[in-house]
Amino acid sequence: MSLNKAMIIGNLGRDPEMRYTPGGQAVTQFTVAVNRNYKGQNGEWQEETEWFRVVVWGQQAERAAEYLRKGNKVYIEGRLQTRQWEDKDGQKRYTTELVANQVTNLERRNRDEDGDPGPVAGAAPGGAARPARPVRADEPGVAAGDKLDEGNFDDLPF
Repeated sequence: MSLNKAMIIGNLGRDPEMRYTPGGQAVTQFTVAVNRNYKGQNGEWQEETEWFRVVVWGQQAERAAEYLRKGNKVYIEGRLQTRQWEDKDGQKRYTTELVANQVTNLERRNRDEDGDPGPVAGAAPGGAARPARPVRADEPGVAAGDKLDEGNFDDLPF
């Protein structure tokens, strides 16, 4: 028996970035900061931040790109995956990411760039609100030609 499941709650470190694979599959990528508070050896409270790279596929990727913004608190559930590729210099590179099958925006409202409240989280196009609920996506059935260009996701500052 095996299990590969990860659940995190944190804040988006930047706006989601959506692309399409050559086969037309939507893929959205963003980072999430998860904070942990603990008492250090000196008895003082310490805070550390762990960053997670998140990848979302299909219709859920399109919704994430549309409704999520930098700073939003989100719940992400999925599996961890490590990818390997060679950079321009022939160096092997690795990245571990959380491939999401559930993304839930925990914000009551999104904010636009001016800080004004935007549409209600989970709002349907055209302004009709629907209840906020977790949305599940099937595992991506990556067809031939739907391979990511690994170098595109190697631009994170950490």
